[in-house]
Amino acid sequence: MDSSVDRAQDGRETPVAWCPSGEANRPESVVLGVRSGDGDQVVYLADPVPAADVLGGIPEGIAPSRVLRFASHCVSDCANRVGEACGLIERIKVVPAGTAASAVPRCHLRPHCKWWGQAGVEACHRCPAVSTLNSRDDELTVLVADPATTREQLESWVAAGG
Repeated sequence: MDSSVDRAQDGRETPVAWCPSGEANRPESVVLGVRSGDGDQVVYLADPVPAADVLGGIPEGIAPSRVLRFASHCVSDCANRVGEACGLIERIKVVPAGTAASAVPRCHLRPHCKWWGQAGVEACHRCPAVSTLNSRDDELTVLVADPATTREQLESWVAAGG
């Protein structure tokens, strides 16, 4: 995986953060994992694979994000960006974790992951359940994915039992 750096206005190098819910078609994109098993959870790859190397092998008519999770650089113009923070992981943290508290999946992205840097192990417990292809009939998923949803709205929805 490319651990690229950006140059700040003063010329200093700053590490690039990676988004674990990234776009497949970005030049730097890698496959983070494969959707598999019960609940469509992500099974993480041991090593990154460039997305460009696998996209051509996905049958026509199947959205790549239906079967794979991608990581790409965290970008300043992302709809989920709130200042320097990721609003998506803040919304995701409201949803109860489905992974046992002690089980943190192995992940090659972690040293460069925006979510890890921002939310630590809380992000890792929720990450396997995150989908970039959301069903319109799953109200909670739609709420979490919408950058306009507030943490308070999500907390209220969860407290009401959905």
